[in-house]
Amino acid sequence: MKAPRPANHRRPAARTTVSHDHSDHADHAGHGDCACGHAHGPRHIYIYSPSSAVRDKAAFRRGVQRLQALGHEVEIDRDALAVHTRFAGDDATRLAAIARAAASGADVALVSRGGYGLTRILPGIDYAAVAKAVEGGMHFVGVSDFTAFQNAVLARTGATTWAGPALCQDFGVAGEPDDIMEACFDDLLTGHGEGAGWRLPYPRSRVARESTPDYAFELLDAPLWGGNLAVLASLVGTPWLPQVDGGVLFLEDVNEHPYRIERLLTQLLHAGVLERQKAVLLGQFTGIRLAPHDKGFGMDSVVQWLRSQIAAPVLTGLPYGHVATKVLLPVGAKVDVAVDGRDAMLVWGHPH
Repeated sequence: MKAPRPANHRRPAARTTVSHDHSDHADHAGHGDCACGHAHGPRHIYIYSPSSAVRDKAAFRRGVQRLQALGHEVEIDRDALAVHTRFAGDDATRLAAIARAAASGADVALVSRGGYGLTRILPGIDYAAVAKAVEGGMHFVGVSDFTAFQNAVLARTGATTWAGPALCQDFGVAGEPDDIMEACFDDLLTGHGEGAGWRLPYPRSRVARESTPDYAFELLDAPLWGGNLAVLASLVGTPWLPQVDGGVLFLEDVNEHPYRIERLLTQLLHAGVLERQKAVLLGQFTGIRLAPHDKGFGMDSVVQWLRSQIAAPVLTGLPYGHVATKVLLPVGAKVDVAVDGRDAMLVWGHPH
């Protein structure tokens, strides 16, 4: 396994990225090609809205302007700002947007936002067209509700898509976008990204700390898959949930109480999904509001319970989720995982 090269990023949660060393060459979009053999020029980015309607138009504009300032050609789908009740257009409109994205010839098809809406249109997606676009070099990138699309594509075609940023919440933030997220996105565009490393956090409670295993292991060539826990659990019992054996399952969620997170995990457990995995990576579970009657029940309790239910290692702190600092993860690609104490490394090749 390739050793990590420390990156000069400011946040310890994603303190390491793995990429080719091209410090002597152009390393920003718009600076041409370099001797490493990867293109570094502007990219064609297609923005579309397959889920909820864009409510924050200012964030949408900031995101577009930010990508353009980085030198990229940004193409906006004609219905990207459509509204039909809570959705970005009716079902037919959003299906047509996905089809246009796949046919656009863009380097990246980036969702404007998540929310809800993809699960109800999964039967209508032209998966052959999506797989053909991926084979031609297109990267489908998104987060949250996009989990439904990614896992359906994996189940139907085996094609790799990318769990990563969305236009509004990541590039469209007021102020500067997160530097780690931008660096990982740039690695995707230039073909340099090979993985990510992070430091496993200490549990908050003493009991949880004492019961946390001292991991030291290496997994090789395991398929990476997963995404938003609530969306993934909603696919159980449908044709859109991939049947992954010996995989590395990553999960995140937002605004879910720990008991609901445990209930969703229980669904995956009872469906036989968790027992077939080689490792479970828990990302960021944010927006949690505990109640006085929880009496100490929180995410540490959920992690302890999950570890008691499955033989596979359960790693926490993966820098991915509804947070500013997020790495990009290739859904469907083969990965290696290495853990030594609190140091974790996730490495992949070049699925694109």
